[in-house]
Amino acid sequence: MTSEKLLHIAFLSTYPPRECGLATFTQDIFMELKKIPSTAQSRIVAVSSESTQYDDEVMLELKQNDKESYKQIANELNNSDIELLVIEHEYGIYGGERGEYLLELIDNLKIPFITTLHTVLPAPDEKQRYILNTLAKKGERIITMANNTIDILKDAYGIDPSKIVVINHGVPSIPMESREKLKADGGLDNRFIISTFGLLGPGKGLEYGIEAIEKVAQKHKDVLYYILGRTHPAIVNISGEDYRKSLETMVAKLGISDNVILVNKYLSKEEIVRYLKLSDVYLTPYLNKDQAVSGTLAYAAGYGRVIVSTPYGYAKEMLSGGRGLLAEFRSSESIASCIEYLVDHPDEKLQMEQKTLDTGKTMMWENVAKQYEALFVNVLHQNGEKRSIK
Repeated sequence: MTSEKLLHIAFLSTYPPRECGLATFTQDIFMELKKIPSTAQSRIVAVSSESTQYDDEVMLELKQNDKESYKQIANELNNSDIELLVIEHEYGIYGGERGEYLLELIDNLKIPFITTLHTVLPAPDEKQRYILNTLAKKGERIITMANNTIDILKDAYGIDPSKIVVINHGVPSIPMESREKLKADGGLDNRFIISTFGLLGPGKGLEYGIEAIEKVAQKHKDVLYYILGRTHPAIVNISGEDYRKSLETMVAKLGISDNVILVNKYLSKEEIVRYLKLSDVYLTPYLNKDQAVSGTLAYAAGYGRVIVSTPYGYAKEMLSGGRGLLAEFRSSESIASCIEYLVDHPDEKLQMEQKTLDTGKTMMWENVAKQYEALFVNVLHQNGEKRSIK
């Protein structure tokens, strides 16, 4: 479903140059919608924790920890040509307890809004439940990125099922050379490459991934594990680079410096895709069993990589149907066993890659953006009918 009418949409979110997954997600969907004539007029309301220089697509700047700013932004949106606000929601992005300042904005907002959820906690506290329940009641739709969260939203948050929409996390389509060519160019022809990317922090379970590589390398000396990304800024503020240093120390003590490389850099999307295309396996050894969505795992699926993961919610959903292997939580032995199986069974690995790629193609931003546009058209049409009835 598409619209010939211009749709004036705004996204409320963090936005580059701020370095976080939410900012990247919003930039990706925003840039893809700009390619569709009906949504080409979309704009950004950027959530900022400090003074930031933004590009022209940012129409307003919300001061994250200034409660009054939330009311001011609502009033400015009400008096603009914006017809629909899309709120990208994470509890830690908005000010106040559990991000409750966001309620100040929606209480003063007179245009319809939709909320996209980036975290769905299965056992929310009272404040977390109240915030999401309020967003659902006052908003037109709640977008979630995984089917495994539908029952949680209904049962744990009391959200009306008719308001819940599932739209996959998008993946950028970036042309890239073949794995064989990339390996040859990097002098990595004979290496079996595993990768993990994203902002580093203790919840990622990377120490178990490193221990697993040490076990695999005893038999397969050509294995190479790239840990890609800077330490999460929130972790740096609390404990500096202690976590990264502990990983580097572990690599040195285990004697696997030839098998594990930590790349301390916030990667561009092109760099992420290059590393993914280079990889034989993508690894997410995360520790949180309740993690509903993983943008990094979505990227890996989008490019048809075989995924080895601990069985958190999103991984179980994405890896079903033979699209990867699930390892036990906090078990380097289990992770190693999965990796060794893929090294020793190249034909089965190839079949898994094809199955993953078939699913991944549907997750490219071009396809996902069309689903968003159809939803915007539907919501604005229904909202117009409600106003006419009144």
